Amino acid sequence: MPDSGPSRRQLLERTCLGFGTLALQSLLADTGPRLHNDTRSRHGHFAPRAKAVIQLVQNGGPSQMELFDPKAELTKRAGQPHPDGVEIHQPNNTNVLLPGQFAFRKHGDSGMDVSEALPFTAGIVDDLCFIRSMHTEHNNHLEGLNMLLTCKIFPGRPVMGAWISYALGTENQSLPAYVVLRDPKGYTIGGRQLWANGFLPALYQGVEFSMKGAPVQHLNPATPLPPGAQRSTLDFLAVVNQAHAAQRPGESELDARIQNYELAARMQLAAGEVLDISKESKATRDLYGLDNPVSGPYGLRCLMARRLVEKGVRFVQVTVSPGQPWDHHNRIKTGLPGIANEVDQGSAALVKDLKSRGLLDSTIVMWAGEFGRLPTTQNGDGRDHNRNAFTIWLAGGGFKKGFVYGETDDFGYKSVVNRVGVPDLIATVLHQLGLDHSKVQYPYGGRVETPSDVTVTGAKVVGDLFANAKQVA
Repeated sequence: MPDSGPSRRQLLERTCLGFGTLALQSLLADTGPRLHNDTRSRHGHFAPRAKAVIQLVQNGGPSQMELFDPKAELTKRAGQPHPDGVEIHQPNNTNVLLPGQFAFRKHGDSGMDVSEALPFTAGIVDDLCFIRSMHTEHNNHLEGLNMLLTCKIFPGRPVMGAWISYALGTENQSLPAYVVLRDPKGYTIGGRQLWANGFLPALYQGVEFSMKGAPVQHLNPATPLPPGAQRSTLDFLAVVNQAHAAQRPGESELDARIQNYELAARMQLAAGEVLDISKESKATRDLYGLDNPVSGPYGLRCLMARRLVEKGVRFVQVTVSPGQPWDHHNRIKTGLPGIANEVDQGSAALVKDLKSRGLLDSTIVMWAGEFGRLPTTQNGDGRDHNRNAFTIWLAGGGFKKGFVYGETDDFGYKSVVNRVGVPDLIATVLHQLGLDHSKVQYPYGGRVETPSDVTVTGAKVVGDLFANAKQVA
């Protein structure tokens, strides 16, 4: 057989000083995941309906039967056993059906059912999209929260906010892409794990803003410096940091710290300005209930969230009181109104305020806990955790308005019609931001990871939730 000559790869390698091989490598690299380590604003995979997310995390497991999903059969058969029994999580459970503890009424032009426990939310139902058929994978709080935020029950994965800021960056380079507004009294279960970057570069973890005192700790020097002194210090520090980093390539924490120094210098003016509510009108203060000691602290965080997305922040996460305030294993009738009164006015005000400013169409508001509650009794007057069914609501960002999706069974125990898993929810939210959840990728541990872990979960975008169903091919 005659010699067929060099292959195409050999020809590229041997001619033109090997530049052909370099070009080929570049082309091949373009077929892999697009990796980032900055917060510059980026385009998604297709035209977005929304550009920001405000995630209202309702830790503890809000009861669907007491808030959004009335069940006449529970009232009709109260005191009787559940015919098939239920999945028991904790002791002191009795297989006895407990009727819903609050009256429901239909509200708005859409006629959506909301209980008397949430009067402010009832007033905005025509802007809300209820998903009554949510289900998840675990009955413990921390595992449930991990699932809601990361798509897996175990720690170590990036939360949704980290994935979104990684994929899209932020429109305001003087503020973080991902901001966390927590209760100043303390952390919920899981602490900072709920806004962790996981295996993504550390730059994409949530940045806590304080509701008391300086918005960001250590942002300004304790002793004021003369004009220009701090800028000179930061410039010198940048030179030293870059030299240090050059000897340690691939150090994510170090790279993030250097970029955070530079961001902090820009934030000294921007953060104080965006969180200064002194110029907000009395009408706005009243809308959020800021002068009410019960609703005021959470309302303030919701107002701050509006101001942040208004300034171009990509993702804002708002948490409620420390611990698990929606966790009513007993005395649900007397216990639930406490947390409902804390969050109801602020959550509704946020939707109203965004809408009045023309921001709701471009902002997704997501109100969700980690799971729901059982239809049977615990301790006689409470409900245990239920991973098989819960309700969340979405507003803005191209989601249908005044719309209820999915159904649970007659007792509210299991999602049975149009079931939506957490991976589907994450895929759907990302879609409205112009992101294909299967193409937002990061290599880790020998595999390519995605926000919805699509190769394992088979997550799908729920196109029926969109105001324009043609958005999903």
